[in-house]
Amino acid sequence: MRSTRIAISAAILGALALPVLSATPASAATLPAAATAAPAVSCHNLPPLPYAVHAKAVTIRSKASSTSTALGVLYKSHKFSVSKKSGNWLYITDKTTDVKGWVSGTYVYRDVRMCLD
Repeated sequence: MRSTRIAISAAILGALALPVLSATPASAATLPAAATAAPAVSCHNLPPLPYAVHAKAVTIRSKASSTSTALGVLYKSHKFSVSKKSGNWLYITDKTTDVKGWVSGTYVYRDVRMCLD
């Protein structure tokens, strides 16, 4: 069973690595003159994206612990602000219900900006 799992993993990794290895290097590719101009605004200089709820609902807790007292529920439609972080926990203020507490960073986090340079 274990050898089958290893063989399947190796086959998948090989299939994923093949397109990367066969691609031409960026220095070998010729670019049109318009594409070589530097962009006016770099994606890396933009501010981070806002926090968002990535679940149907998240429990707001009194402490940064999954066993602490539940104070409320943060839904996707609620407006909230993040004031501090502790490990993977965020201290939020739910502006819809005025509840303050800790939520797990597993479900509330910033999206990642994709920079195509």
